[in-house]
Formats: sequence, C-alpha cells, structure tokens
Amino acid sequence: MIQTLDRPSTSCCSQISCCYVNTTRQLQIARITNVPGWYFERVVFPGEPLLFEAQPEAQLEVHTAKVPSAILSDRIPCHHLRINE
Repeated sequence: MIQTLDRPSTSCCSQISCCYVNTTRQLQIARITNVPGWYFERVVFPGEPLLFEAQPEAQLEVHTAKVPSAILSDRIPCHHLRINE
C-alpha cells in the first residue's frame, strides 16, 4: 500500500514531490520536524514507499522502531528524495 501525505499548509510555492522507500525489514517512523508550523509523522512498513510533498529544505527523519522506543536511523534532505514528474 502506498501512503501519501497531505500537502504542507504553507504559502510557499516551491513544493517538491518526494518518495522514500523503507528498504529494511523493520518498521520505521518517518518525520519532518524542521519546517515551522508543519509537522508530520507516518509509519512506514518494510518495503513500503512513502510519497509526500515538502519544501526542498525540509529533512526527513527516519526512526527505526525498537521496543520500547524508536532510534533515529537517518536524516535525509528532501531534495535528495525528489521524484521527477
């Protein structure tokens, strides 16, 4: 199942379409926290793609789910996840 995220509610017109794929065998949590006034978090299952729109300067934080918490595994600039339309 492909998850899509809502468009950020900012007045900025420079949104880019991005795709992240969980290539691990573990559950992951994807977050963007560095965009003022906009925060989201989604669970990404193994092998699942996550499609979303974000500002080019946004960073996707990828946390690997470990009981009883989640460990920050990676921080990826969204412009590296940009897809060509």
